[in-house]
Amino acid sequence: MDTALLFWNNMISTCGVPKIIISDRDPRFTSEFWTSLYDILGTEISFSTAYHPQTDGLAERMIQTMEDIIRRFCAYGMEYKAHEGYTHDWVTLLPKVQLAYNTSQNSTTGKSPSLVDKGWNPPIACGSPDKKTSDHPPHSQGLP
Repeated sequence: MDTALLFWNNMISTCGVPKIIISDRDPRFTSEFWTSLYDILGTEISFSTAYHPQTDGLAERMIQTMEDIIRRFCAYGMEYKAHEGYTHDWVTLLPKVQLAYNTSQNSTTGKSPSLVDKGWNPPIACGSPDKKTSDHPPHSQGLP
């Protein structure tokens, strides 16, 4: 049930119900619960062939890139400064790595994943504070 909650909180609640999911044959996604959920949602599930990760090539490439970033961070003993002090805990680094990846230009599309997915790049701290990143009004505009 933990996987279902993560799926709901991180995918469906932000992106909507997917039309198709391409996945490896991980039991977390092949169980009776999941196949029933896919049927209810109307989501098609397509499983990659065993020992043939190229089927899910885009996701596998992204995972490889993330692993490379984290491996280099850990191998070179770089320090990430958190509010609590210096740490080598790569888990606390993941959201920052995700932001960096999602706002970096992709060699295939020529655009960042955020730009492709949302139509805009989130502002980042090291960017120019007066540089406008979107023509959209802030989400908080018009809220009570």
